[in-house]
Amino acid sequence: MSRAGTVQVPGRTKRPRWSGLRITGLVLALLLIPVAFMAAASPATAETCFAGTADLGCISGTIRTEKDVVPGVDVHVTGPGGFDEVATSDERGKWSVTVTELGDYTAEVDPDSLPSGVGITDGQGKVTVTITDLTQGKSASFGVRTGSYSASVTTLDRVIRSTFSGLRLGLLLALASIGLSLIYGTTGLSNFAHAEQVTMGGMLGYLVVNQWGVNPWIGCAFVVVVCGFTGFLQDAVIWKPLRRRGLGLAQMMIVTIGLALSLQYAYQYFIASDTVKIVLSDPAPRNLGAITFNSLDLLSMIVSIVVIAAVGYALLRTRIGRATRAVSDNPALASASGIDVDRVIRLVWTVSAALAGLSGVLYSLVIQHGMRWDSGLQILLLLFAAVTLGGLGTAFGALVGSLIIGLVVELSPVFGAPGDLKYASALLILILLLMVRPQGLLGRAERVG
Repeated sequence: MSRAGTVQVPGRTKRPRWSGLRITGLVLALLLIPVAFMAAASPATAETCFAGTADLGCISGTIRTEKDVVPGVDVHVTGPGGFDEVATSDERGKWSVTVTELGDYTAEVDPDSLPSGVGITDGQGKVTVTITDLTQGKSASFGVRTGSYSASVTTLDRVIRSTFSGLRLGLLLALASIGLSLIYGTTGLSNFAHAEQVTMGGMLGYLVVNQWGVNPWIGCAFVVVVCGFTGFLQDAVIWKPLRRRGLGLAQMMIVTIGLALSLQYAYQYFIASDTVKIVLSDPAPRNLGAITFNSLDLLSMIVSIVVIAAVGYALLRTRIGRATRAVSDNPALASASGIDVDRVIRLVWTVSAALAGLSGVLYSLVIQHGMRWDSGLQILLLLFAAVTLGGLGTAFGALVGSLIIGLVVELSPVFGAPGDLKYASALLILILLLMVRPQGLLGRAERVG
């Protein structure tokens, strides 16, 4: 018997008490280093084209070669209702036009306005942009290159760019997967509706910020609170009554599938097949070596790192965090020790939904294709892959698994994975790892049989 009264099992080594904190701190510190360098690189200047209103929309872009931006270039834009305007790129290469009608617009670079030594790549000087919602700003990109440009991009540059994108995606997945892992750890339930909370965050962000015109900071904070309340409501109305009735985990898992389908079709009812995206402005691009990014990319990564660090600290150093880990380890023993298990589970559902909502807001801000009614289905596969890879029920494992999945998804096309097959690559990595380590990277091995 040890001094604290716990039984020491012969032949087994005691795991370090703060191993999770050390792992989280190391990972987040390593991520903060490149983010700090990026924040110091090429400071952004004033933005050009702001999000549209119900009456005024925006088409914008940046004229740039593989080396630098190109000012003074004319872009001829034509569209429905006799729309015909010419926009000229400014000193940052930015150009924009304001539109008032929905429909197809054609933007074309005037080759005579290009400076000496700069030309247009074949077939990339004219693009068509479809405006289906004036509140959604649209961008148009052209292939403008110097005469000495080589069409080939080195594999190293592609790896560097994809690594940055993978870290960004991994952090966004981590916000949601940590909540998914906490729910599994405290209840044993695999929540198939969790990714719909991510979709909800992105769609509510678009509604509040772009449709209602609320200040982006206040609007996004409001969305996170609303998403957290939906988690509280779910547990109060659905999950707690089902637990009280002794419903098995398999049956409850089927309920989560039904809830996911219901939310998907509710989203489809309100937005049909449209894609929505939170549009704040057209941030000035920054460069750091081969990486091109903007202020929104940095913002999403910094917010993710700070929030994940706060959650990790709360789990390890606060009273409610210790209670959560106790419920995750042994609910019956935790209850016998005086812990209100239902209260802890209610808090886990609330925090998990809020984290998923925050992930959806940031996802809708930085991922170009935005949110669709069925985006949750694709996100769900990545979330479950991250949670399983890191170790079921371990919040720190979810973080590590998310970063690995994000990197695999973004790096796969560099090595020849076409299109959406990059998502299958992440699942293949998961299968291979589980064959070697069934409990996941940070999971605990359990006796079977």
